[in-house]
Amino acid sequence: MRANDPLQIDPRFQDRERQPGLDFLRALAIIIVVIYHAGIMGFPWPGRVHRWGWIGVDLFFVLSGYLIGGQLLAPLAQDRHVHLGRFFARRALRILPAYLVVLAIYFLLPSWREYPDMAQPLWKFLLSLQNIALHGGTAFSHAWSLAVEDQFYLALPFTLLLLNRRPRAAFIVPCAIIIGGILLRTFLAWQNPAGDGNGVSFRGFQAWIYYPTWTRLDPLVLGVALAAIEKFRPQWWKRLTNMSIFLWPPAIGLIAYALWLGETGDLTVTACVWQFPLIAIGMATLLLFAVSPRSPLRRFKIPGAEFIASIAYSAYLVQKLAIHGVTQICTTNNIDPTSGFALVLVEVCVYLAATILFFAVERPFLQLRHRIARREKSAR
Repeated sequence: MRANDPLQIDPRFQDRERQPGLDFLRALAIIIVVIYHAGIMGFPWPGRVHRWGWIGVDLFFVLSGYLIGGQLLAPLAQDRHVHLGRFFARRALRILPAYLVVLAIYFLLPSWREYPDMAQPLWKFLLSLQNIALHGGTAFSHAWSLAVEDQFYLALPFTLLLLNRRPRAAFIVPCAIIIGGILLRTFLAWQNPAGDGNGVSFRGFQAWIYYPTWTRLDPLVLGVALAAIEKFRPQWWKRLTNMSIFLWPPAIGLIAYALWLGETGDLTVTACVWQFPLIAIGMATLLLFAVSPRSPLRRFKIPGAEFIASIAYSAYLVQKLAIHGVTQICTTNNIDPTSGFALVLVEVCVYLAATILFFAVERPFLQLRHRIARREKSAR
């Protein structure tokens, strides 16, 4: 069947925006990220299991690479042009309104901040450069991952256009990015030794390895690679998704092993270098499982997952403001922050605040986007 057959639609290009499996992964990602931030802000979970919640960001990155990459690759696979103006307009209307509202709260209402000091000056937030030379423990520092995605969105279309019709380069470039990231993290880890000479400086790790874009591309690249296989190599894609029913347990084991690498008294070079690519591979495999026709996640909707997935971006933006608000409530009313009630209160307040932001700001602009920059039928 040819993609330009006017009587048929290639199933690779049908609209599959609401896939239960992807909704589940997106909901899972925001839930564990919120648990992580709540834990480090004074609402720890038993056994400190919250400390591993940072991997939710890597799951978001894999999803973004797959979904955004799929949108851009679909027209290229059909020998059509990519409308860059429409793509960037859609991205801006999706990201900027809610982000600018929350950014205004941080700069205009300092008493609402989770920390007194802002992570970066305003111009860095406006240019999506807030992840460069960033240190944690400052207000709105979690917006670092949005900066990574914004920079990714800006570079990806031009990269794909450059690699289009160059299959060898299309294979070499992603491999080079991942291998280059491993080498760069190795170099940066050795350049930032801890003060006592044991392991890597945590402050240097944050500023030059954890937050910057150049060391966090592994999951984004793997997500785009999966989208490319789906669009250009449908037989390969079918085999991968069929195999994923057996691969998800090893994927979880791989993620667990990567987390174990960080369970040492000092931050090691090994953990700095290998945690990110191993977790990225594991998350990419879970994505394959989520979209596989043989997966129960593809066939059955988990109650509430679609709604949480829908408000995930708003929850990502307001989570620390809401957690800080719950901290004030607990302090005023002498509520134990480690109690089950406090942990539930944090979750309820985060998603309540996210729901308000979603319906007040995010959803109206999504509707506007649908009217003025509607996505092409063939692109996912």
